[in-house]
Amino acid sequence: MPPLCAMAFAALASLAPVSGRAAPEGGLLEQVKHRGAVVCGVAPSLAGFSVPDRDGRWTGFDVDLCRAVAAAIFDDPEKVKFVPLLSKDRFTALQTGDVDLLSRTSTWSMARDTALGLNFTGINFYGGEGFMVRARLGLTSALQLSGASVCTEQGTTTELNVADFFRGHGLKYEIVTFKGSDETVDAYTSGRCDAYAYDRAGLAIQRMKLSAPQEHVILPETISKEPLGPAVRHGDDQWFDLVKWTLFAMVNAEELGVDRGNVEAMRSSERPDIRRLLGIEGAFGEAMGLNRDWAYRILRHVGNYGESFERNLGRDSPLRIERGQNALWTRGGLQYAPPIR
Repeated sequence: MPPLCAMAFAALASLAPVSGRAAPEGGLLEQVKHRGAVVCGVAPSLAGFSVPDRDGRWTGFDVDLCRAVAAAIFDDPEKVKFVPLLSKDRFTALQTGDVDLLSRTSTWSMARDTALGLNFTGINFYGGEGFMVRARLGLTSALQLSGASVCTEQGTTTELNVADFFRGHGLKYEIVTFKGSDETVDAYTSGRCDAYAYDRAGLAIQRMKLSAPQEHVILPETISKEPLGPAVRHGDDQWFDLVKWTLFAMVNAEELGVDRGNVEAMRSSERPDIRRLLGIEGAFGEAMGLNRDWAYRILRHVGNYGESFERNLGRDSPLRIERGQNALWTRGGLQYAPPIR
């Protein structure tokens, strides 16, 4: 095992709690109801995913998931306390109970799923990592990066992905890590490193924030698969189900054509799948400790998956990120949710 790989696994192992950690007394859902708010861990500031405005109100794609969980429970998307977390601190905060839910561009990997006592509740964004370099270098491929220094953020999958890429292609490199995304970008722009490695969507977002975006290019290679999604602690299946089916309800709603604008009218639909989604038929929320109209609440307050994507990341946002793999399976993408029945 190369030194970097050993270091990465050791870091994961050092965070691992005792397997099968018991659920909080009374279950987390009851604690959340008693508290009156969901405590949700998010990135400190990542455009499109989680950003606080001047008044401290959070918006973004990951933020919407947190608000959807609050809507399902309380019929109020504002009943969320957002906790900004650096990459290196996010899993510890979830393990120790400082947050109820982590909705923070986190990659679902085997080590995280098995060694850290976490359950990923689904994939809300399919991504992949790559490299950004200065245009003046004239590079057209990541295979030309031999001997380069590469900036990355601590506590992410990027270090191992970069190591795998360079090792797999027999290339030399130097990796330089920083505690947060702002520090990493500052180091790259100041010339501390030749390349900046990050999720390709994140690279596009960070490049827009630079003073001269046109002076930087994202190389064409995608060097990893990064299935990003929300996570909860092991040991409380009810809470796991609730967060998981919140995401699934949003994806199913887009597929069924139910959105914020028509959800009221759709309650009169004769389609059984729509009636089950909106709680007109069946009592699917009750098994999770929720009212039968739990998904209706989500859609009325937050909207479906496609609405959240386009509002925060896609055509209705400054980022204008293409859906790509994040399109529904019926439209050539990978987004697919189990049915409510």
